[in-house]
Amino acid sequence: MERAPCLLPRLLLQLLLLLRISAGTSQSAPPEPCELDEEDIHCACNFVDPQPDWSSAFQCTAAVDVKIRAGGRSLEPFLSRVDPEADPRQYVDMIRALRVRRLTLGAARVPAPLLFGVLRALAYSRLKELTLEDIEVTGAPPPPPLGASGLGISTLRLRNVSWEAGGAWLAQLQQWLKPSLLKVLSIAQAPSLAFVCEQVLSFPALTSLDLSDNPGLGERGLVGALCPHKFPALQDLALRNAGIETPSGVCARLATAGVQPRTLDLSHNSLRATINAGDPKCVWPSALNSLNLSFAGLEQVPQGLPAKLNVLDLSCNRLTRAPRLDELPTVGNLSLKGNPFLLADAAFSQGNAMNSESNVAPACARSHLAVGMSGTLAVLQGVRSFA
Repeated sequence: MERAPCLLPRLLLQLLLLLRISAGTSQSAPPEPCELDEEDIHCACNFVDPQPDWSSAFQCTAAVDVKIRAGGRSLEPFLSRVDPEADPRQYVDMIRALRVRRLTLGAARVPAPLLFGVLRALAYSRLKELTLEDIEVTGAPPPPPLGASGLGISTLRLRNVSWEAGGAWLAQLQQWLKPSLLKVLSIAQAPSLAFVCEQVLSFPALTSLDLSDNPGLGERGLVGALCPHKFPALQDLALRNAGIETPSGVCARLATAGVQPRTLDLSHNSLRATINAGDPKCVWPSALNSLNLSFAGLEQVPQGLPAKLNVLDLSCNRLTRAPRLDELPTVGNLSLKGNPFLLADAAFSQGNAMNSESNVAPACARSHLAVGMSGTLAVLQGVRSFA
């Protein structure tokens, strides 16, 4: 394989991007696509130039938080220039010298052997958080090498990542990770969350699972996404903007999956308040103590809620009257901020305290579910106690 001069720094550079790609320097000197802050903490690259200077990313080897976007291009040509199955142990000292703890890779069409070759090399790094976004993974991954150490990250975030492997992708990805160390998993804008559960291993340490911003998921899709008994330690489950229709429908799927979360976020879904006639009464997980139903377009308190909660968030809905005590569970902290019945007096006296189009508070209207994406987790505001 042909190598460019200065193999050592070149190789170190490509462990951040595509593992052992020999990048040539351009004849001209276009603006550098990478920027490193003065504290050597954050480094961001955006290779949108038609002939990008990949060597600019070398400065990111000094950073802790690295974000690299490949300009939406296909990385297929790199397969002829690298050996993704090469044993990275001969470079272990260089890999461990990298300061990167948080790595984001995005905007690329990546052959699976190339992606998994990078993951194999990063297994010897001190990386803790990995984010893949706007990526299409093509082809099948190579079989994991015998005796190889998996990538020991605690956080994995995937947004708008498609896999040619279909529903088997999570099981394939697991083979290159250390599932026993993964604590946070986020999967957003996925083409499909119908996993091949028979192939998925357990995530014994996973405490946070975020399946938000998957509007096609729905309650039926939860059965395939929450592989039964694969998340024994799960504490926080987020299903914002996930096509959920009723809290009781989610309750039934949690029971099927054997999931016992402590907090459940169903905000930014268009929820119905009533349950279907004939549906069996669901027993909510005994560990559940916090339920977020904000930004859900509710005109009344939904039926079938847990009997007892520590926190219930009904803020930024369309409640036109105060809920009756018999409609609510026994709850320690209840948030009702942003509902019309609380703003009626202010609307009458001020005229502009209500949003006439959506009939919600202006602060709520800016983040209402009609906007689309759920955004970050809504923080409980204006919490009040109910006897």
